[in-house]
Amino acid sequence: MRTSTLLKRSALAAALVVATGLAHAAETKTFRWAYQGDAMSLDPMALNETFTLGFQNNIYEPLVAYDGELKLVPALATSWENPEPTKWVFKLRQGVKFHDGTPFNADDVIFSWKRSLTPGSDMKAYGAKAADIKKIDDYTIEVTTPTPNPILPREWVYLFIMSKPWSEKNKTTEATNAKGDNQGNFANLNSNGTGPFMVTSRQPDIRTTMKRFDGYWGKDKIATNVDEVIFQPITQEATRVAALISGEMDAVIPVPVQDWKRLEDAKGVKPLTGAEARAIFIGMDQSRDELLFSNIKGKNPFKDVRVREAVVLAVDTKAINDKIMRGAAKPLGSLVATAINGYADSYGAPIKPDVEKAKKLLVDAGYPQGFEVTMDCPNDRYVNDEKVCQAVASMLARVGIKINLLAQTKSKYFGKILPQAGNQTSMYMLGWTPSSIDAHNALLNLVTCRDPKTSAGQFNLGGYCNPKVDELTAKVGVETDQVKRNAMIKEAFEIVRTDWGYLPLHQQPMSWGVKDTIKVVQRADDVMDLRSVVMP
Repeated sequence: MRTSTLLKRSALAAALVVATGLAHAAETKTFRWAYQGDAMSLDPMALNETFTLGFQNNIYEPLVAYDGELKLVPALATSWENPEPTKWVFKLRQGVKFHDGTPFNADDVIFSWKRSLTPGSDMKAYGAKAADIKKIDDYTIEVTTPTPNPILPREWVYLFIMSKPWSEKNKTTEATNAKGDNQGNFANLNSNGTGPFMVTSRQPDIRTTMKRFDGYWGKDKIATNVDEVIFQPITQEATRVAALISGEMDAVIPVPVQDWKRLEDAKGVKPLTGAEARAIFIGMDQSRDELLFSNIKGKNPFKDVRVREAVVLAVDTKAINDKIMRGAAKPLGSLVATAINGYADSYGAPIKPDVEKAKKLLVDAGYPQGFEVTMDCPNDRYVNDEKVCQAVASMLARVGIKINLLAQTKSKYFGKILPQAGNQTSMYMLGWTPSSIDAHNALLNLVTCRDPKTSAGQFNLGGYCNPKVDELTAKVGVETDQVKRNAMIKEAFEIVRTDWGYLPLHQQPMSWGVKDTIKVVQRADDVMDLRSVVMP
């Protein structure tokens, strides 16, 4: 009898353990979401791409961050001031720990700034905002800027802070190069941030799993009740939408605009839409004496302003919006979207197409039969990116410019066209959301003459260059009077427009699909901030 009683007690205890475990499992809230491509790296300095940085934003943190309305809020800095035109002082948050338990302090900030300037870094333009950072004490730093910079905190929202001891221990003191020649860099596949979520497993292009960081300093300040996150890239549009409707996914980004009605009609899901702060455009190599990928030898057609004008006039952005984007985009005539500070219709309104004039311009430029050129395009980065590139190619063909379209996954695409790879492109699609939500960011990165020493023009992949634009950009960067500042922004972009420096296409729409029981903030920069996700 005694043995029987003990067995019964043991069985009861075991049952209680199992029941407790099942109850705990039932309480665990797992958020599953998908994007059309993967984050390029876990290294926060490997690629200046909004999706990759937005993904890392859940793991790493900057000094100053954005809230759901893109307003500045304290993150690893609790306060900041600009006591002199070229000096900023940041008070750092105390009691913060990295995911490995290492305490955060000023040494980590200075280390991260220096790391952003290493050869493989795609964040050099951010690091270059500081000429020096001085440690006042463990929780105070003084930043000296090369010139007055009235919006430095806003420009550093994506300069994430890494642990100096962890980076040194794992020999990852330099950034992973996006061109792909050092993917074994420890920070490329491993992470150690101060953010609310920590990576538990990483399989590039397959799955990344994260869990809540119990030691997060701001755990009582964020809305989310998510315990675990499973992220999967799903490249096929139909598969992505089906995964949401079937319940396999809680959220998917992007949803093809033609499927919005399908989600509205489906039970338990809904589309989340809005205007993104991103401009989509086509750039042209205007720096080389001979294009790398063209049938024209010995010269570069894009150096001729008449050819660039012909390219712009041949493309009907309204037709692209109507047919490819189903009316959800906003045709643009510039490189910044309407949500960006400094935007004006005077330079941002779409340019009316004129095919006959485009043909005449090509004849006048010495290309009566047109020419061939390769255009680089991603097929898993922007909304309908490959389809838009195909439409552009078709329109250019009408005036005699034959496009050899090279559409690739973004890892190969960025690994080809970025400065780290030598800007191996003759024509390319690019999208740009100024991280500062300010037009100066676009001027400095996209149209300023390229300067490796200062990192100006780092994303001016085609090498457009006008000294007057550089002069205005420099003045915009230090001007504190908003009226004067906006007038100079307008003048600079009007020069770019009359130079036909780029082919602007449209302001991209945000296009998410979510379960209707999920609460999430859709930021205008199209970032999925897990801090805002609340599950039933």
